[in-house]
Amino acid sequence: MGKRKSGAYMVICILFLSMFISACSKKTEVKAGDPYIYCLNSDRTGLVKAAYENTEKDPLKAARAMLKELKRPTEDIEITTPIPKDVKVQESELEGQVLYLDFNGKYLEMPPLEEKLVRAAIVQSIVRIDGISALWFTIDGEDLHNGDGTLAGFLNEDDFVQNTDSSLSSYQTGTLTLYFANEAGDRLVEQELDVRYSSNMSKEKLIVEKLMKGPKKNTGKPTLNPNVSVLGVTIKDGICYVNFDDEFLTGGVDVKPELTIYSIVNSIVEGTTASKVQITINGEKNVSYMDTVDLTQPLQRDMEWVEKTEEE
Repeated sequence: MGKRKSGAYMVICILFLSMFISACSKKTEVKAGDPYIYCLNSDRTGLVKAAYENTEKDPLKAARAMLKELKRPTEDIEITTPIPKDVKVQESELEGQVLYLDFNGKYLEMPPLEEKLVRAAIVQSIVRIDGISALWFTIDGEDLHNGDGTLAGFLNEDDFVQNTDSSLSSYQTGTLTLYFANEAGDRLVEQELDVRYSSNMSKEKLIVEKLMKGPKKNTGKPTLNPNVSVLGVTIKDGICYVNFDDEFLTGGVDVKPELTIYSIVNSIVEGTTASKVQITINGEKNVSYMDTVDLTQPLQRDMEWVEKTEEE
């Protein structure tokens, strides 16, 4: 009887082990709609997707759990975990929808190419968490800088090449319909702009960046303060989420408050798949712009603010 129990126990162990090995071998087989994180390939020269399901509902807890996963050693020969063993995440705090991460000094000892890939893997994995739209890296309390000395600043998925096999010089062209203010600053005017942009940049972010630069010379007024920082622009479930820093609430442009808001909303709805736009400040939507426009809910396009031409 004892031998039968022992044999049955061994069979169960073998079955469990085979199931475990099978599960591990399929880690890189990520199907459309499956949850995942970004890891590095076996020689740490590119990114690969790896299956990962985060059960935490709180954004900060979910981020901390994901960071542990991004550092956890793996026996899968097809991938390596992005965060090296001696690189430590010393602090992680969430302010609005911005996750602030502080690493130890070992972070700066990574070779430049590897550091860029590690940065991309961390950012592109964590911004997939609902409630987090951007990250900010510090090293022993000091802001991270790029190789050319510029401040890395707010990081989101648009800062990185998503398809590691695509050419870095891949561009596409198109025409955007943007809305700026008229000379009086009381109505919106339509302006078409031919653009050439990187295929790795989302169209919604391109639209916001072009609005930030203002209209062509002598064709109206800008509607957005160029000193505002854009923390993230993403589309989910038909809603475009545009996240600014708190400088946005100071205005800084000589136009009606409604024109600033609906230049963004109308331009994005006109040029993307989004049907509504949710504007947030540091991830918070319980705000109003210049005590005039309520931003607590997603906004639909409002063409009543657009100046009518003589033909109309």
